[in-house]
Amino acid sequence: MTDSTKSGFYQETAGPDQTFLDANELVLNMGPQHPSTHGVLRVILRLDGEKVLGTECVIGYLHRGVEKIAENRTYTMFNPYVDRMDYVAAVSNGLGYCLAVEKLLNIEAPPRAAYIRVVLTELNRMASHQLWLGTHALDIGAMTPLFYTFRDREEILKIYEKYCGARLTTHAFRIGGTLYETYDGFEQDVNNFVKFVTPKIGEYEELLTTNRIWVERTKGVGVLSGKDCIDFGVTGPVLRAGGVKWDLRKAQPYSMYDKFDFEIPTGENGDTFDRYIVRIAEMRQSLRIIDQAVNSIPAGPIMAKVPKVMKPAVGEVYVSIEAPKGELGYFVVSDGSTQPYRVRVRPPSFVNLQALDKMVRGALVADVVAVIGTLDIVLGEVDR
Repeated sequence: MTDSTKSGFYQETAGPDQTFLDANELVLNMGPQHPSTHGVLRVILRLDGEKVLGTECVIGYLHRGVEKIAENRTYTMFNPYVDRMDYVAAVSNGLGYCLAVEKLLNIEAPPRAAYIRVVLTELNRMASHQLWLGTHALDIGAMTPLFYTFRDREEILKIYEKYCGARLTTHAFRIGGTLYETYDGFEQDVNNFVKFVTPKIGEYEELLTTNRIWVERTKGVGVLSGKDCIDFGVTGPVLRAGGVKWDLRKAQPYSMYDKFDFEIPTGENGDTFDRYIVRIAEMRQSLRIIDQAVNSIPAGPIMAKVPKVMKPAVGEVYVSIEAPKGELGYFVVSDGSTQPYRVRVRPPSFVNLQALDKMVRGALVADVVAVIGTLDIVLGEVDR
């Protein structure tokens, strides 16, 4: 541990009457190989027995320099790289990047492409929440939800595979629209999935919502009020669980989201249980959006008129979307060449992780596992 880490971490977490390391204190490394850190996250825990006195997150183990790579690729060449950040929500990553470059080019995807984008993005939100629920429940000790959620998520991945040939890092969208037209039977497959999975969400709740162990492990754990969320810049289901009704699909509509009828689920207590309830409700709202969108896809082209060699005018844009984990923003600067001068990503996992220390102070070590899970972080997005 470096001298700067020692001075910053210990001085901040030690109280006025405490020594840095007395007989009752223990500094413990949780990760970066710990399975409950959802990737390669190292959490330095300062403990008094089982009680957490303070934490420090050490990140960077999965850093790949994605933003710097963008400066050495054309706008089109960089498009597939964004899928590798939040790799369980690759479709959302691609949508945000495409919207940002389209704004730079002053073009708009055709309505048909926008509807297809909405269907695939909401399927992606479902898949991301299902993977979160299965792994979060497994962290806390419930194994059965993992089998349920992965069974149902598989149906989404099959649709992706038939649509664009990939299941995880899909590269589904292109700047200006979509490269692929819907395959024969696409609408039927999506409608079949909606009918299939709607009752399954009730099964998830039967397993967990009134389960005594689940409730005791999640209620009152990792509380983060709406004010604290705003102070930390937290977004997504974590923010909405604190009672703040903020969703970019409603607040700043993009890609035809203003055409669809859906609600913004919110919680009251801002604890781990509320975040679970909000994400369960979000799955149902995603199914509402998918049902409306897939049955009203208009005819027409799937690509706007995009120049073969993209040279946006000199300028800069910031475009953000409501990704499954929160606000995903892209700041893109153009110097008039074929390559972006600067690309900066605002990933929700990175920002939401700031709140971990606030959420776990005074809790137990086992609660740290529950809180990391309830934040729904992906380290590919945190480290980039």
